[in-house]
Amino acid sequence: MTYKAPLKDMLFNIQHIANIEQVAKIPAFADAGFDTAQAVLEECAKFNEGVLAPLNWAGDINPSSFKNGVVTTTPGFKEAFKQYAEGGWQALQHPTEYGGQGLPKTIGSACGEMLNSANMSFALCPLLSDGAIEALLTAGSDELKATYLEKLVSGQWTGTMNLTEPQAGSDLAAVRSRAEPQADGTYKVFGTKIYITYGEHDMAENIVHLVLARVVGAPEGVKGISLFVVPKFMAGEGGTLGARNDVHCVSIEHKLGIKASPTAVLQYGDNGGAVGYLVGQENRGLEYMFIMMNSARYAVGMQGVAVAEMAYQKAVSFAKDRVQSRPVDGSIKASAPIIHHPDVKRMLMTMRAYTEGCRAMASGAAAAYDASHHHLDADVRKQNLAFYEFMVPLVKGYSTEMSLEVTSMGVQVHGGMGFIEETGAAQYYRDAKILTIYEGTTAIQANDLIGRKTMRDGGQTAKSIAAQIEATERELVKNGSMDAWAVAKRLKVAREAFTDVIEFVVDFGKNSPNAVFAGSVPYLMLAGNVVAGWQMARSLLVAQEELAKGVDVDFMKAKITTARFYADHLLTKAPGMRDSIVEGADCVTALALEAF
Repeated sequence: MTYKAPLKDMLFNIQHIANIEQVAKIPAFADAGFDTAQAVLEECAKFNEGVLAPLNWAGDINPSSFKNGVVTTTPGFKEAFKQYAEGGWQALQHPTEYGGQGLPKTIGSACGEMLNSANMSFALCPLLSDGAIEALLTAGSDELKATYLEKLVSGQWTGTMNLTEPQAGSDLAAVRSRAEPQADGTYKVFGTKIYITYGEHDMAENIVHLVLARVVGAPEGVKGISLFVVPKFMAGEGGTLGARNDVHCVSIEHKLGIKASPTAVLQYGDNGGAVGYLVGQENRGLEYMFIMMNSARYAVGMQGVAVAEMAYQKAVSFAKDRVQSRPVDGSIKASAPIIHHPDVKRMLMTMRAYTEGCRAMASGAAAAYDASHHHLDADVRKQNLAFYEFMVPLVKGYSTEMSLEVTSMGVQVHGGMGFIEETGAAQYYRDAKILTIYEGTTAIQANDLIGRKTMRDGGQTAKSIAAQIEATERELVKNGSMDAWAVAKRLKVAREAFTDVIEFVVDFGKNSPNAVFAGSVPYLMLAGNVVAGWQMARSLLVAQEELAKGVDVDFMKAKITTARFYADHLLTKAPGMRDSIVEGADCVTALALEAF
């Protein structure tokens, strides 16, 4: 089977969950209404289905290779990236003043999902470039912007993010790469960076590395880290390429998944020092890097949705073709395709409901991002920013953990054939695992959700979301249909569990931090489950209205059924999660260390 972009579901979310026509009322997005979204998504689907999806399997069996300091990507990737850049896909969400198309994230995130469903290894290159562009837009000098942004936005050059070192993984306070100021205002950068996605490759003529390092004499810890642009090739006026900089790839990693994406070890300064340019002010590098990180964290959440969608499509295709055993209800007297078996349907519905719920959650978050950055009303910007920032760890953490369950189920639907690499089901499972790790592990997302997003404002943002959920419950009850009433009942119980945990975090976070943080990941998973379930409940209400008008009857019926399944099978996990967080904290930390 080949990838088929779920355009109907994406456009449903853009129209009804993200409310694209409201986004289009923002002057910056005046030409970005539903018709524009539909046209862009249809073209995006053609490119990803026709060009990138056929390269996905090839990238897994013939990944990027390294020889004598040179990285060669999978055959076909270089040509595909040229088409990607020439098609304007890298430029989609970036400012028009640098050659971008200036489209909202509400549209861009759906295109990002397609890109990652078609070929996640390929998609990582533009994902990192997007982050580099965001950081330069925010903190780069006019000179840096003039030199690098147009080339990055066009896709002629690509960008990377250099945080991790052998001794500094999640603990960036341990960064030891150093930067020495020079008389001409530049810096000489020295050090080793690991896990650098597309740190070296053959798909673009230059690579722009954004590097965390300490200026000589800077304070210890995170307050002494600065951010630098260190290009592979020096850039002259008008973007002309100059001499090779002193940054070199010394190896690439051999990985469980995303094998076609070269993950490089980069060495800076072996031959006198790599020339670097300070981004913003000294010692504020971590602040700027988090701009890249937040951009990337949302994008990784979309990767979770994307790989789950692909695993679901492959499982459905297999289940319709694989003949094994008679149906238990006797409806067919001979062996039949396994999709007739109730447990296979349960797995497929679980995969479908998780994927649609997380897609809807991410779409709503994207609209909040657009309003938070571009709405004319300062209060509206502030409200939407709080909502979006609360959503980022949910989109990243819940959607990626969800993708592991969905891709695992995809293997399970295939049975023994799923364990055989040639069927392709295992690739999605292997590719999905990194999503819960890079750009901040699930535990780091959970710590962020507790510390910065819940405790800092006394739970006010979280409680305001709970209030919005309660309003949806009232709409469901008012609707009066059996499906709406059933979903309202499940949503109410789940929302109350969510509210209980918010109170627990706020009340005990400072005085009993171990107890609260013992339940940090369960809290994130509970919050993600409830918010995605809320979006599915909203979807049900819209689908019933559209169904009454006779609009796309089959799609709307399926949406109602999927929303009901989510409520009955996934939202029902919330009370148990609440109990483990609020009442089960002590036993997490009770065992003596020597007993482990």
